[in-house]
Amino acid sequence: MPLESLSSEALAKQPDPATHESSADRPPVVCVRDVGVRRQERWIIRHVDLDVFPGKLVYLVGANGAGKTTLAKAIAGLIEVSEGTIERAPSIKIGYVPQRLQVSPNLPLTLRHLITLTSRFHAADVDAALAAAGLERLGDPPVVTLSGGEFQRALLARAFLRRPDLLLLDEPAQGVDSAGTEVFHERIEAIRHELGCGVVLISHDLELVTRTGDDVIVLLPHEHDDPSPYFEGHPGHGDDASGLPSHDHPTHPQDGDR
Repeated sequence: MPLESLSSEALAKQPDPATHESSADRPPVVCVRDVGVRRQERWIIRHVDLDVFPGKLVYLVGANGAGKTTLAKAIAGLIEVSEGTIERAPSIKIGYVPQRLQVSPNLPLTLRHLITLTSRFHAADVDAALAAAGLERLGDPPVVTLSGGEFQRALLARAFLRRPDLLLLDEPAQGVDSAGTEVFHERIEAIRHELGCGVVLISHDLELVTRTGDDVIVLLPHEHDDPSPYFEGHPGHGDDASGLPSHDHPTHPQDGDR
């Protein structure tokens, strides 16, 4: 089906049959069914369906205000849904890397202290988490001296330390230069394969999405009935083989939600 003919507000990329069969042998780590979140008489997201299987990378993409962060937080259990259900695997461990985290420059916080906040871990486990994020050579510097890319990888190390079954990443490379972004995504891929965890990643990089994702959920603000402009100029646009059938996940814009 040509992409231009789609009029729904949400689309999904079909998984590769060669890889999907093996993942289907194992139950998903999370199942989202007809989920909606409503705030102050407005629907932020509605009628969303999503499965995340172990070892699979699922991208959430869409225009600003389409509800991507809201959906990620709902999956993580950080906010309640207004309708529908989210089923998580028993005893699931979820790692969450937010889009932004503000740390006061007045706090005497070091790298190792940051990634071990709220819990105690063996030094060897901390070393392994720092290595997984590519930070093993930094030692234990003050957090305020880290670059933007290093800080985001510190948050990734913090998530890795808990050995999650599901890793949720909300535009984790936002504000990081292209070289740093590439390194960050390489680390995500390595962690995904090492832990065998499912990954949900919010991104605006459609070239990266089409090149590396196993599944894609596209959320568009409710007023945008034609998704074509969002894909204009990106690989696969207008291609019959793009594999982007309609899943009809209408969303409504909300200021501050990305």
